[in-house]
Amino acid sequence: MFLFRRGEGRVTVDEAHRRTQGADAPAVLLDAREQGEWNAGHAPGAVHAPLSRLTAGSALPSAARGRPLVVICRSGNRSQRAARLLAERGVEAVDVKGGMSAWAAAGHPVVDERGNHGSIA
Repeated sequence: MFLFRRGEGRVTVDEAHRRTQGADAPAVLLDAREQGEWNAGHAPGAVHAPLSRLTAGSALPSAARGRPLVVICRSGNRSQRAARLLAERGVEAVDVKGGMSAWAAAGHPVVDERGNHGSIA
């Protein structure tokens, strides 16, 4: 059984938040941005896997393996590419419309590398 409907492809930031936050979250929020962007600000509990590493063939971080993924980037472009790439590898993945920019605009939390209030780079 799959968490996402066949062909769903994209979810809103509110749906991404609902599916990925909390101890019993059914999916993992996977951030596909580069290190500097991640350090400046990311969603609490997200797992980091830059698109550049994924396209180079790197494996997913252990916290993201075997779980449905909701992939996010700054605006939605890289996350769409990452979600397609992961789907081609047999991973259940969708991307977030509007990315971290929309996430922050919707009032969802953003933390920096130290756990303080972060910003979207």
